[in-house]
Amino acid sequence: MAFSTAISGINAANADLGVISNNIANASTTGFKASRAEFADVYATSLLGAGSNAIGQGVALAGVSQEFGQGTITFTNNSLDLAINGNGFFQLSVEGAIEYTRAGNFQVDNEGFLVSNQNSRLQGFQVDGGGDVTGQLGDIQIDTSLIDPNPTAAVGLTSNLDSRDVSPGTGFATNGPYDAFAVPATSPNPVDFNATTSTTIYDSLGNPHVLSLYYVKTTNPNEWEVYSLIDGQSQDPGSGTVGDPVTLTFTSNGQFDPTSATDINVTGWAPIDATGISNGASAQNFAVNLQQTTQFGTDFSVSSVIQDGFAAGQLRGLEIDESGVAFARYTNGESRALGQIALASFSNQNGLQPIGDTNWVETFSSGAPNVSGPGTSGLGVIQSAALEDSNVEITQELVDLIIAQRNFQANAQVIQAADAITQTVINLR
Repeated sequence: MAFSTAISGINAANADLGVISNNIANASTTGFKASRAEFADVYATSLLGAGSNAIGQGVALAGVSQEFGQGTITFTNNSLDLAINGNGFFQLSVEGAIEYTRAGNFQVDNEGFLVSNQNSRLQGFQVDGGGDVTGQLGDIQIDTSLIDPNPTAAVGLTSNLDSRDVSPGTGFATNGPYDAFAVPATSPNPVDFNATTSTTIYDSLGNPHVLSLYYVKTTNPNEWEVYSLIDGQSQDPGSGTVGDPVTLTFTSNGQFDPTSATDINVTGWAPIDATGISNGASAQNFAVNLQQTTQFGTDFSVSSVIQDGFAAGQLRGLEIDESGVAFARYTNGESRALGQIALASFSNQNGLQPIGDTNWVETFSSGAPNVSGPGTSGLGVIQSAALEDSNVEITQELVDLIIAQRNFQANAQVIQAADAITQTVINLR
């Protein structure tokens, strides 16, 4: 009996050594979770149960459980390296089958999908045409194609006109309209206006054009005229003849008069190229909002110009925020959401079945996954350009290794003692 009991102890110690050695071997494995061997004593029983003086018959391996504590987060220089700070698992699609992992060393494959080192595709919530995240799960793919240009439809300015300025007269209106491509070319004379500013707008092909605004103070108190030119050509602001201005009025305290015109409405603008002929873009309408203009006794200034157009753009970089939303940055300064990384949690994560490659699969014991966005439903947040290290504590493992070794030696000593006793019995005459 002592032989079989000691053998069970040796087997248990050997299993413990195997678990410990696996932990030590994976001390540098990204996303690895340490395991722990758990043992139970063995007693002989019958239909009526064990006797009151029953002697144990050894030990058995009851199970190997994993410790899902948080590993140290190490920062990297790769924005596609992702770490989960808190609870949850990344979802990976392996030919349609779902696996789970804490290892976030991802990369982009030749089709633009975010994949693991084993070429498993990272799962996330898709976005609709407006860039809003939907509830539909799927592969996260990086679109590397050019994004279409967006023609300017609205321009907004925040500026101040100097109330101390005096009217330059009617020269601007008399000498206009202006055309930089006429023969001879005509352009505004600086003595005919008080202030000017310009900004870039875009046509339907994504070509940039220069919109210039010229401010002329009239002889009426608190009144200004604003003329608009695009690429040096006078535009119709919607008030009549080409080159006519929009009139702005202000209250006695310098604020914009709400009864004044608020927009320059450019209609039927035909974009041209550098030679002054049509560039093939469609005719365009847009409005320039001037409602944020003031008239104070300080120098003319423009604090902001906002317009909604942009040129075509190529993919320049990718950023992933803590909520798991992947943003693509383009050369035209635009950014678009490509998807949101999905995280999964389980009622019993110790019930997950490890399958290698630092991945797990769902089992009946683990329960069904709860899938949501990072930072919601008790899930952790995403740390971009970082990886979660193994949670193996080498010092503790080495101490456990010594204990397992002593257990092995002690059980081997029991076999030697039992052998000596057996030899003594055999030698009886």
